[in-house]
Amino acid sequence: MKNKLPIKLRSSLKGLGKSLKNARIRRRLKMVTVADRAGVSRETLAKIQRGDPGVSMGNYAAVIFALGLGTDWMNLADITEDKVGQALDEERLPSRVHEISS
Repeated sequence: MKNKLPIKLRSSLKGLGKSLKNARIRRRLKMVTVADRAGVSRETLAKIQRGDPGVSMGNYAAVIFALGLGTDWMNLADITEDKVGQALDEERLPSRVHEISS
């Protein structure tokens, strides 16, 4: 099956995989140790370290957490940092506001 992911996304995943591998090596942790801590197989960890897009997001998150890198995980979709979403919300605001009679 042909890979339909954009090149930029595939490149980002490969970069993430490389960063996770480097983090594991800097911590002097064996693959089997990280895999056990993350609850994934050694083969899945190897795929993650290669940036395989077929691995579930949950498994990526488990490895990130097992390496102690998960502190900023929730900030990826933080609505306060979503500039595009904020701009779209502002566009949808009514142009006139009606006063409520008391």
